[in-house]
Amino acid sequence: MRGDDPALGVHLRAWCRSEGHGFGVDPDGGYDVVRGDAEQLRWAGAERAGDPSPQGVVRRPPAHWGLAARGALVEAGGPAPGFDIADRDVVWADLAPRLYAHAAAAQWDPATAVDWTIPEPLTDEVEAAVVQVMTYLVENEQAALVIPARLLARVHPHFREVLQLLAVQAADEARHMEVFTRRALMTGGQLGTSSAGGRESLNSLLNEADFSLASFLLSVLGEGSFLSLLGFLDEHAPDPVTRQVTRLARVDEARHVAFGVAHLEHEGALDPTLRGRLRAAIERRHDALVDTAGLNADVFDSLVVLAAGEWTPEAIARGHAAVQRLHATMDDGRRQRLHRLGFPDDEATELSALHTRNFM
Repeated sequence: MRGDDPALGVHLRAWCRSEGHGFGVDPDGGYDVVRGDAEQLRWAGAERAGDPSPQGVVRRPPAHWGLAARGALVEAGGPAPGFDIADRDVVWADLAPRLYAHAAAAQWDPATAVDWTIPEPLTDEVEAAVVQVMTYLVENEQAALVIPARLLARVHPHFREVLQLLAVQAADEARHMEVFTRRALMTGGQLGTSSAGGRESLNSLLNEADFSLASFLLSVLGEGSFLSLLGFLDEHAPDPVTRQVTRLARVDEARHVAFGVAHLEHEGALDPTLRGRLRAAIERRHDALVDTAGLNADVFDSLVVLAAGEWTPEAIARGHAAVQRLHATMDDGRRQRLHRLGFPDDEATELSALHTRNFM
């Protein structure tokens, strides 16, 4: 290497030392640089973090793969973040990549997906019922946001599709909170009530640290029951805005339920003890909530009023009957999902009856 700068030799020598290359003064003028092997040695011990495709997911990715992209060549010696959910069979579902693709394509904008106009004012009683139910939905959606967000931070990033699904699920719940709040406040009033029993029921979900059990209690049983509730609200909505927001939310919730069921089917096929743990989770939660009031009485009354549509004894009787049918529909859905997870009919019936009276 030759050059006119009188400091070339000084700087070139220093650079070669820092990069691991040989340096010498050429007797014919200039300098000789001999390529060192530091660059090759740097990648000694490097390994591929599985394969980029879902088929390349390994069962137990090492901690030192950390945030490296699945399939990347990982240099040895990096940090080892503490993602404690790092077993494929504890989080995976073969359906996860397709569900994420569906979720990404199905995102909707609250500002444009909903026509935020109500043609005619509702009666005071019916509007108050809508506000109370929306208040209850927001409370439950907040729990449904916090749980996947917490799990998301604990799952090894190697299970990329699961992280993506949990992230979209949290975004879904954030959107539901927005539209339910906006509908509740459309007429300028205040939000409804929040019962201690309802919050106690939701708090019992927050306390479940096990990924599979949290997914079971929240997505399979809780959000599964909410599919029936949102269908009920769609059917009995007194105005188009209420109908639209509950219908949009129900599509999202169906995807959350599908992942929960698919994951537990995957794990159940590999772990014969899973059903026993699921049963214990239901019983433990039931015992913890047995002395609580369950569903907020204001919410129950509001559902009756919405189904009734008017404040007459005959209509209220019809509304009450409709809410009883809602309970039966929720129970039927839970029993079907429990049966799909391998519980015999009699045990599915028993366990469904132990589910929280707060629905979620």
